[in-house]
Amino acid sequence: MSEPKSEAQKTLEKEYEEYVKKITPTHNLFLQMLKAFITGGIICVIGQLLLNFAGNQMGMDKDMSGSFCSLILILTSVLLTGFNIYPSIVKFGGAGALVPITGFANSVAAPAVEFKKEGQVFGIGCKIFTIAGPVILYGIFTSWALGLIYWAGKAAGIW
Repeated sequence: MSEPKSEAQKTLEKEYEEYVKKITPTHNLFLQMLKAFITGGIICVIGQLLLNFAGNQMGMDKDMSGSFCSLILILTSVLLTGFNIYPSIVKFGGAGALVPITGFANSVAAPAVEFKKEGQVFGIGCKIFTIAGPVILYGIFTSWALGLIYWAGKAAGIW
């Protein structure tokens, strides 16, 4: 049998519970979703403005406008990551900043910035794809596997 707890032990446990409750972050799901919606919406509005500008003002066709928009969004995200601004946007907007293409660019650039002090080869070269690498790897492998299945289906006359 366990021994009964002393008053000092009970007081310590109660203080510890209050401390844990005090430092444990509370989350408001609705507020987080609203912030993500606003952040993602702003990124999408900027993207749409870039598309319109490239198409209407620069005379690009639809495909070229899309490429222009993607490149500018990626460049902006990488620059903001390098100046340590994008992490603040992510902290505020959560998935609204991480899901668009800007979040993917941030996931590639952030390790490069973080491991810069370890050198060009063993720092940046080895660590740059620590976050985005698995996504790229499995995306390419899945595309290859599906392409192989499609090719086999075409050769067999299924498609």
